Parts: sequence; C-alpha cells; structure tokens
Amino acid sequence: MHPAFSVIFFTTASGAGYGLLFLLGLAAAFGLLPPDPWLGLVGFGLSLGLISAGLLSSTAHLGRPERAWRAFSQWRSSWLSREGVSSVATYVPAVALAFGWVILQQSGGWMALAGALAAIGAVATVIMTAMIYASLKPIAEWHGPWTLPAYLVFAAMTGLTLLNALLVIFGPASRLVAALAAVLALSGWAVKRGYWAYRDSGSGQPTANQALGLGEGQIRQVQSPHSEQNYLLKEMGYRVARKHAARLRLIAQLLAFVLPAVCLVLSLLVPGPLALILALAAVSLQLAGMLVERWLFFAEARHTVTLYYGM
Repeated sequence: MHPAFSVIFFTTASGAGYGLLFLLGLAAAFGLLPPDPWLGLVGFGLSLGLISAGLLSSTAHLGRPERAWRAFSQWRSSWLSREGVSSVATYVPAVALAFGWVILQQSGGWMALAGALAAIGAVATVIMTAMIYASLKPIAEWHGPWTLPAYLVFAAMTGLTLLNALLVIFGPASRLVAALAAVLALSGWAVKRGYWAYRDSGSGQPTANQALGLGEGQIRQVQSPHSEQNYLLKEMGYRVARKHAARLRLIAQLLAFVLPAVCLVLSLLVPGPLALILALAAVSLQLAGMLVERWLFFAEARHTVTLYYGM
C-alpha cells in the first residue's frame, strides 16, 4: 500500500507515547517512582506530546480532515472509531495523573487510580490501533497473527527506552529498566522477524482463482482493467523493489532493535556521562528505525485488489 508519511508518523509517535504513558501510569499505581516534578513534567509532556502529534498527523491522511469528528460515532462497528474514543478517554486520567504528579507532587490514593486508568487506556488504544490493520482481510499479512503482538511489543519497547533515558537524566537511574529495555528491543526484533517470515511464506495470501471465485484452473490476464493510473493502483498497488526492501529491512533491524540493545547494555557498564549519551543514542536510533519499519509495514502490504491487475 502507499506509505503515507502521516500514518507512518502517527503509528510511530503514538506507539512510543502510549508506551511511555503506560509505564508512568504503572509507576504511579504501584508507587515505583517518586513524584519528582521535573521527571513528571518532561515525562508526561513527552508522552502526551507524542500522542497528540501522532493523532493530529493521522487526520492529514483523511480526504476531509474537518469531518474527522464523525468517526467517533461509529464505535459499534469500526476499530478506527473505537481507537478515537479510547484515545480521547485516556486523556482524562492521563492529565489528572500529570497534574497530581507535577503540581501536587502526590502519590498513592487517587493518584494510584488515575495511574491504573491511564495505563489501561494506553494499552486499549494501542490494541485498537493494531486492530484497524489486523481486521483487514484483504491484506493477508496484516490479518495474520503477528500484527497485534507487534504493535504491543513496539509500544512497550519504545516507551521503556524513553523512560530509561528520562531516569538517567532526572534519576533515579535504574539498571533494571535499562536491562528490560534491552530485552524488549531484542523481543521486538524477534517479533518483527516472525512477521516477515509469515509474510514471505505467503500464508493466507489468496490466488487469482480464489479472488475471482473460479475454482481450479490457470487464470491468465488478457487485458488490463484500466489504461491509465487510478486511485486503486495509487493507494493499493504500491510496489517496492525486492533489493530495496531487503536493504531497508536490514536498516530497520539495526536501527530499531540491534543497535539500541547494544547501547542499553553498554550503558550498564560505563559511568554516568557515557551512560547518558548511550541512553539518548538508544532513543534516537530506535525511533529512526521504527520510522523505517513502519514504512515497510505499509509499502510491503499486498492488497487482494492488485490480483485483478496482474500484480
């Protein structure tokens, strides 16, 4: 499919933002971090900023962005609508939690409840975002078993890498958080390789016979359905050369998973200033790699409609 930058940025930014919000919510719910105002200010500013920027970016992909509010009315049948409702609802406990953390500097009590609700809302929104794509039967690789786990692991991975950098800057730095961030980076790598293996195997991918409902036999296209470019070919018939896809897969694996894991492990072995540099490098590399991975997620998707064009 055509890899629109607005959706690539949305899925990358909002995933990282919700991952960080989930971790901050858990920290508040279980009293794992002190309500330090600077940590809270930057942490919630970063998480809510990424979420808001991603959601606003997603409206650029709509034909009529000014009518985006209408999507909220279809929550009974549309994962896109459910995602919109969940994302807006999550702002309520998230803002309340940020206020209590930064302004009131409280912990426990209602803060624990707000943290738990913010964490639940973050997970629910990521699930609904994933289901927008996982529910699309015409795109076999998205409709397979790897899309939902990938979205959840990537959100947790990027969120934990961000939290580790914040803890290194504002304290208290945690070796456990850095180690878990490295483990999640490697887990994300394993999930992505599983997704690619499933895609490349052709599992669930229909044949031209099945798409046309003609049963067995050899289907051969005599003439193209259209003599010029149209909307379907523009949006659903995007093709990336195999050699470019292979190169971009390697870049995505190195930037999003391998190098961040290496930086995080090394940060456990070096003193403060170098640990900070490595923690920030892990964030930068991982987010850059996730942009490449998201581009491939859309560019490599094969829509069933392309079978009618002999693609």
